[in-house]
Amino acid sequence: MDETALQLKLKTLPSSPGVYQYFDANGAIIYVGKAKNLKKRVSSYFTKNHDSGKTRVLVKKIVEIKHIVVETETDALLLENNLIKKHQPRYNVLLKDDKTYPWICIKKERFPRVFSTRRVIKDGSEYFGPYTNFKTIHTLLDLIKGVYPLRTCNYDLSEAKIESGKYKVCLEYHLGNCKGPCEDFESVEEYDKNIIAIREILKGNFKDSLSQFKNQMKHLAADLNFEAAQKVKDKIEVLENYQAKSTIINPKISNVDVFSIMSDESFGYINFLQISYGSIIRSHTLEVKKKLDETDKHLLELAITEIRQRFHSNSKEIYVPFKVNLGEEVRVTVPQLGDKKRILDLSLRNAKYYRMERFKQIKITDPDRHVTRIMAQMKTDLRLHVEPRHIECFDNSNIQGTHPVAACVVFKDGKPSKKDYRHFNIKTVEGPDDFASMEEVVFRRYKRLVEEEQPLPQLIIIDGGKGQLSSALKALQDLGLRGKIAIIGIAKRLEELFYPDDPIPLYLDKKSETLKIIQQLRNEAHRFGIEHHRNRRSKSALNTELETIPGIGEKTIVELLSHFKSVKRISNAPLKDLEAVVGFSRANKIYNHYHNS
Repeated sequence: MDETALQLKLKTLPSSPGVYQYFDANGAIIYVGKAKNLKKRVSSYFTKNHDSGKTRVLVKKIVEIKHIVVETETDALLLENNLIKKHQPRYNVLLKDDKTYPWICIKKERFPRVFSTRRVIKDGSEYFGPYTNFKTIHTLLDLIKGVYPLRTCNYDLSEAKIESGKYKVCLEYHLGNCKGPCEDFESVEEYDKNIIAIREILKGNFKDSLSQFKNQMKHLAADLNFEAAQKVKDKIEVLENYQAKSTIINPKISNVDVFSIMSDESFGYINFLQISYGSIIRSHTLEVKKKLDETDKHLLELAITEIRQRFHSNSKEIYVPFKVNLGEEVRVTVPQLGDKKRILDLSLRNAKYYRMERFKQIKITDPDRHVTRIMAQMKTDLRLHVEPRHIECFDNSNIQGTHPVAACVVFKDGKPSKKDYRHFNIKTVEGPDDFASMEEVVFRRYKRLVEEEQPLPQLIIIDGGKGQLSSALKALQDLGLRGKIAIIGIAKRLEELFYPDDPIPLYLDKKSETLKIIQQLRNEAHRFGIEHHRNRRSKSALNTELETIPGIGEKTIVELLSHFKSVKRISNAPLKDLEAVVGFSRANKIYNHYHNS
């Protein structure tokens, strides 16, 4: 990646939480970092004067930047931790596997223990976390032990050993912290009910437990034990602010490849996440150009094969958004919910961001390709026969029923063409009548274009619902243009798109580029119309009374306003002052008009 490409990458980074990776000329990762805002953080490396010599050397060695987008800062922290351990970058503080974040384990055994650990052992036990806040993990364990009495010993509580009387209850039993399963004072069924409740707490379902804590706090406060009540309140606050799930790591998900796809008219974007020992160790997005309108299924099958070969992946299971055919050696899973679905969603999120970044880069480096893609997308979204390279949008303005005007704005190749904007003063319609006004301006606009042999638009957009659309259609019908130009109406409230002779409106994705361009057209037409309406009202307010004086024309009014600056000053001016500006005859008419009044 040369200097230009590096700068282009910096301009198009997302402003989302994530992890960034710097590569040197040999393709080796030299630094991994986390950021709340990727764009701001990464750009700071290249815009600041760094005091540290090592940082200056690092920046000089960066030739390529890659990033992975995540949901939260906590996810970014955990992912950074994993990638540093995996790649051991030269400029990072080295992390070893024995210094990882802690988990809470529900041990797979009879009468399971619940404890914190830094080691994840694949013995069927359940692990929750990891946790980046040690206060949270201690609060959770205190909560669990305070509500559900559990054993803390590491005895083998098999049925045979308990029956033989091998164990005796300890101090924890006498303190009420354990119900004594070692002497068969508690059944497996009763104990397992507590484990089910604890599992819900660790998944983030605190409703029942929080209720118990709040009741406990009230009782302590009622007994005037405010110090103990405050401690319970602190625990409640920590738990209420606790984020139970991390999309980054789950020890149950091991040696899996995750693939997702985003596509448009011309390209498919396939993201790949590689999961090893429950952690993301690689993210890569492949851009594939379509040749024959290939389906997402076809593109995904081709890309999976290519990516797995490129990265030498031997994973026996893959997660994908829909079923694909990859032979019998690979197990294909389509996650529907839970941690697996969250990992798939994360992959899709990265594919979306990659697509957005590519669009931004293309817009900067290849504007023609960007326009071609937008036009092709609009043609498909709006069900048109041709690309809408030339679009015109109409809007009426008659605030408080006065000075009805209309505006026509023009977009060419998806951008405003301001020299082609036109204002219309409504001439044939008395009073505020949106439908008749729309019919008049559409008729006048295209009658003139036809007479002057000017190019007609491929798409007309009417700011309004079915009524305004019908009026515009009547104007086109009278000109013999109906069916020759595509026309749609956009309703203000729900962004409904209405088509001629179709009672059911079209709803576009709120985030689609097509809808954004239509909204930009509508807003621009509204702004342009309001501006003209305001100018007319201002001019009218200034000139109306002067224009009503017989024998006083526009030229005289301009001379008077240039000299006196306001109508009020003209009305109060002495006759000799008026005479000095416009002569005796006209000065007399103006003076007599105001003073006789």
